[in-house]
Amino acid sequence: MSVRLFIHNAISFNVGFGSQSKLANSKYDLYILKMLKKSQSDLSPLKLPTHDSFDYLPGAVEHGLILIADHAGALVPEGYGSLGLGPDQFERHIAYDIGVRKVVLGLAAALGAPLLMGKYSRLFIDINRGIDDPTLIMKLSDGAVVPGNLDVDADERAHRVKHFFQPYHDAVDMLIDHYIRHDIAPVLLSVHSFTPAWKGVPRPWHASVLWDRDDRLVRPLLKGMRASEGHHIGDNVPYSGELAGDTLNSHGTRRGVAHALIEIRQDLIGHEDGQREWADRISRIIGDIMEDENFRQTL
Repeated sequence: MSVRLFIHNAISFNVGFGSQSKLANSKYDLYILKMLKKSQSDLSPLKLPTHDSFDYLPGAVEHGLILIADHAGALVPEGYGSLGLGPDQFERHIAYDIGVRKVVLGLAAALGAPLLMGKYSRLFIDINRGIDDPTLIMKLSDGAVVPGNLDVDADERAHRVKHFFQPYHDAVDMLIDHYIRHDIAPVLLSVHSFTPAWKGVPRPWHASVLWDRDDRLVRPLLKGMRASEGHHIGDNVPYSGELAGDTLNSHGTRRGVAHALIEIRQDLIGHEDGQREWADRISRIIGDIMEDENFRQTL
């Protein structure tokens, strides 16, 4: 697939079962397309084995940044129908991280970094979980019963892990290994989004940084995000970054790679203006961090 075709497909907002998509045609879509094409023009990218379970956009490796978005997509593989759910369920936070796809595409456009995005819905399999996590394949998610998961046995679970979970994680490892082979210290940045309220309790944070034991990227990231007036930036809320077996634990903590996860409140990025605003804000902060010599010395 050409970079141009990939970019069009990646910007297209694929939500739900099947292969629905719409041509990117908004001002922000065209901006992303223009910036990504510009950043790709002189690139000799790392080629990863293509796989249906993720989207990969190559980028420059000089600074070591790798962007990932585990829950960017909300599709279901062919052969599984809609998991017995109505289309409205695939518009909810239980299916994907609302707003994240275009935020990370904006980050990739601004920073020129490689980007990996999960394509399939977390309702089918959650690639941000450990293989043994009981929430890897959910039978019930925020009040919604998932009929297509009720009878998943050990064989089906292993099938989904092999074909729709492991290829994504293999790709993350390949990127990290490529950086290390070329004496470039990798830095892993993951982007997610969270609901404005949970169980009727409002969440006051505009965004938050999740992390475990490694604070090399976390400290300057929190400092940069909190420098903006009017924004309440959390630290390891509304979730903890200490989830054993999740993406950053597997590829960051266990491998000694500097990393952080940014959570953005979904009402702030559920529309195009917010997506662009947060992509611009985060790209400026990350760009400054990646060029800071004090940070580079910690890698």
